[in-house]
Amino acid sequence: MTATATLPPKAAPARPARRRRLRLMPWLPLVVLGIVLIAAIFAPWLTDHDPLRSDLINSLEPPAWQEGGSSTYLLGTDGFGRDVLTRLIYGARISVSVAALALLIAVVIGSVIGIAAGYLGGWIDSVLMRLVDILLAFPTILVALVVSVAVGPSFQNLVLVLGVLNSPRIARIVRGETLMLKRNDYARYSAAIGVPRWVIVRRHIFPNVLPTLTVATTLEVGQVILAEASLSFLGAGLPPPTASWGVMISEGRALIATGWWVALFPGIAITITVLACNSLGDWLRDHLDPKTRQV
Repeated sequence: MTATATLPPKAAPARPARRRRLRLMPWLPLVVLGIVLIAAIFAPWLTDHDPLRSDLINSLEPPAWQEGGSSTYLLGTDGFGRDVLTRLIYGARISVSVAALALLIAVVIGSVIGIAAGYLGGWIDSVLMRLVDILLAFPTILVALVVSVAVGPSFQNLVLVLGVLNSPRIARIVRGETLMLKRNDYARYSAAIGVPRWVIVRRHIFPNVLPTLTVATTLEVGQVILAEASLSFLGAGLPPPTASWGVMISEGRALIATGWWVALFPGIAITITVLACNSLGDWLRDHLDPKTRQV
């Protein structure tokens, strides 16, 4: 008789776990944000209309599905005859640009302040945190209105104000993570053997702060987009005739009775985009934040 060798049992495939992770992905927010990004990047190729060109002959033309509408202007035109859909597409570019640049400024300033305050401690921590408290005491809307009156509304001023005023929240989050990380054994042992502080921060502190920083930044995207739209609506953000969602709502509020679509569609775009950003941020917090992530 010949003995048959028994093969070791095969490892269980990882496909079920991978499929489970794919099912838990926030697909709807990702699709919404993907559409917004595509509109922002490829705006000139998605429409044949000029977002700033007026055509008073075709002013306040209703959407295509209403009586009097046409397929040339699918979402109708505003009071100056500009295509609402085209301005929505270009408005996505404005919102994405403002959010990206403002949060880049906020992350750079907030990370530097938070890591310096949390790692160095002492009087440096006290001074930096008092500065953060002072910045947190100023309402974003009020500061933007003051800047708008002083130097005039512009894209650069809006990005700078939103970036600086959003940095304190980032700084507080980064400081809290740094205070926890610097007490870990690897950071303490590195300091004990004489490793320079900047090397410890670069190798051990900042890489471990990145997951929490990513979550915090994602949650701030929707707030920055909403703040930009609010400031543009009040006249302290981007000046008309810029194709901004907030500017569109501001121009359409006087046309609610005769051209409801002028203000409705940008309002829907803001609502859906902010909800998608917040949903994605909540999902990232549950999966990247070590304090809430399930094992």
